[in-house]
Amino acid sequence: MNALLWLIDTVINLYIWVLILSAVMSWLISFNVVNTSNRVVYMVSDFLYRVTEPALRPIRRIIPTLGGIDISPVILILLLAFLRRLIFEFAY
Repeated sequence: MNALLWLIDTVINLYIWVLILSAVMSWLISFNVVNTSNRVVYMVSDFLYRVTEPALRPIRRIIPTLGGIDISPVILILLLAFLRRLIFEFAY
């Protein structure tokens, strides 16, 4: 049981980091620090978008943007952190 909990915790932790990377990448693209015409940048940003968008889309439908600021990654990170705590609370 401990190995399964460790695996779930690790996957949630990795997904949180992917969410952070996706947000940073979107900021870098928005401020023209990196250019999506570069093939590597395009591939990385497309991968991050495809991995994070299915989880962020329902949150974006419920919570509107605040003056162009998207807080859905923050809300998802908070929900995932809550889920991690909840799993370990019921496990022990």
